[in-house]
Amino acid sequence: MSDAPKKLHIKTYGCQMNVYDSERMAEAMGTQGYVLTDDPAEADMVLLNTCHIREKAAEKVYSDLGRLRPFKEAKPGLKIGVAGCVAQAEGEEIMRRMPLVDLVVGSQNYHRLPEMVAATARGERPVDTEFPVEDKFDKLPERPATGRPTAFLTVQEGCDKFCAFCVVPYTRGAEVSRPVARILAEAGKLVAKGVKEITLLGQNVNGYHGEGADGVWGLGRLVRELARIEGLERIRYTTSHPNDMADDLIEAHGAEPKLMPYLHLPVQSGADRILKLMNRHHTAAEYLRLIERIRAARPDILLSSDFIAGFPGETEQDHRDTLALIEEVGFGAAFSFKYSPRPGTPAAERAGVDPEVADRRLHELQALITRLQHESQAAMVGREVGVLFEKPGRLPGQWVGKSDYLQAVHVTSETPLQGALAKVRITASGPNSLAGVLL
Repeated sequence: MSDAPKKLHIKTYGCQMNVYDSERMAEAMGTQGYVLTDDPAEADMVLLNTCHIREKAAEKVYSDLGRLRPFKEAKPGLKIGVAGCVAQAEGEEIMRRMPLVDLVVGSQNYHRLPEMVAATARGERPVDTEFPVEDKFDKLPERPATGRPTAFLTVQEGCDKFCAFCVVPYTRGAEVSRPVARILAEAGKLVAKGVKEITLLGQNVNGYHGEGADGVWGLGRLVRELARIEGLERIRYTTSHPNDMADDLIEAHGAEPKLMPYLHLPVQSGADRILKLMNRHHTAAEYLRLIERIRAARPDILLSSDFIAGFPGETEQDHRDTLALIEEVGFGAAFSFKYSPRPGTPAAERAGVDPEVADRRLHELQALITRLQHESQAAMVGREVGVLFEKPGRLPGQWVGKSDYLQAVHVTSETPLQGALAKVRITASGPNSLAGVLL
């Protein structure tokens, strides 16, 4: 029994960056003999990789920690760690309020997890939420083969925009871009292990400014260089800011076939007054002109965005302006949320919109977004698209993947399709996915 592997359970909250970070934490702990488990009851270590974006994020973490108490009581040797953005913001407070927590590690320091776990064995309760000088990616182990055809690859972290509603600059720090050579090397290794699609990640990914052999590169040039990797079939990136859509990146959408025709470009509001209060540094008209340029480069591109309903100071006219912008752009998908204050952000100090009014506005936003999504999906019926199949579906013989436009597509095939990139004719549109037949 002493030779049995130790088991690690990770609960991931929030964004794709956190999904990526959780994978890297698992890899770091894998060097110490830990294997992943979906069951916290059988774990030797539990990590909560937290997110500070959603409403009452810290309270949800404390609630989840409370649910872990019986596991700690049943297995006193169980190690419990809190990682991510809530850890970054409230490290010492977590330790004070929750004695069952053994360690707290911030979003920039998880490469230090093995040594922190070793410290807990000596009776210490380490907290590491400083922004380190060293590059954590240099300290992490090489990524293993996963059998999945898709992978995330962080190229940039942090944000300098300081939107009035957002905690990212405080929990992730200033914008930092990884050097070009290291990104290309990691991408090459992922492709050698069977990855066909890479999604480039960053809190402000299109603000990428990495050091190359001949100076600073932007995201457009990085995409074109990644496209030269033989065996890499698809490239995506997220999340972007409208003010950082450089000319060469827009051109890449039209010129580089491996860059998929999907772009998530958050605008948050369609009202100039609210955009100014949000500290977004662009107007609705400037956003619309940017969309025109992007569509001129890639006419079939599918656009998605983020919207906040009930931001402090929002009037009914501001809300109608947002609905009008959504209708004009014709987003194929979007995420919408009711505003909730984040402690320490400028907007948190302002008087909010009546909750019932904010709820009604959110409902109207979501109804419009859902209609446009269904129209976008219905327009796909009869078209031929590329689909990268990722896993079996729920029905016998069913396989599920993502289209070029990031839409879920399922087909029926007696031949296993996992990892295959194939042409599919779309035959039907459902509420959240497309059905098709292999060509």
